[in-house]
Amino acid sequence: MVDSRTSKEGDSIRRRRECLNCGKRFTTYERIEEVAQMVIKKDGRREPFDRWKMKSGILKAIQKRPISMDQVDAMVDEIERSLFTGSEHEISSQLIGEAIMDRLKKLDEVAYVRFASVYRQFKDLNEFMDELKMMLT
Repeated sequence: MVDSRTSKEGDSIRRRRECLNCGKRFTTYERIEEVAQMVIKKDGRREPFDRWKMKSGILKAIQKRPISMDQVDAMVDEIERSLFTGSEHEISSQLIGEAIMDRLKKLDEVAYVRFASVYRQFKDLNEFMDELKMMLT
C-alpha cells in the first residue's frame, strides 16, 4: 500500500496500492459494511440494496449530458445516506426512484425526463406530456 485516506464523508477509505509483481499502481475503495439494507419491490419481493444498480440507472439517464462522475457519485452517496438513516433497514423501491428523480430534476432536466420516462413507464404520449407540463409549472 502506497497511501491511505478517509473520504470527506468518512464512509469509505481510499487506498493507493502497487502490484508487487509488475509495479503498476491502482486505487481501491473500502466501504464500511453494515447490516444488509433491503429494497421492497413493487410486487412485494425483497432484495438486497445494490448501490451499483442505482448508479447504473442514473448513468443511463445522464448519457451525453454535461454531468461529471463526481456529481453522480455524490448524488448516489447522498441518496443512500438519506434513505438508510438510523435503524432503517428496508426501503421501498418507489422511495428510491422518487429520491433519484428529485435530485436529477435539480441537476439536469433532460436526465430527469429520461429517468422518469423509464421509471414511471409512461403508456402513451399524453402521460409523457403531462409530466413535462408539471415540470414547466
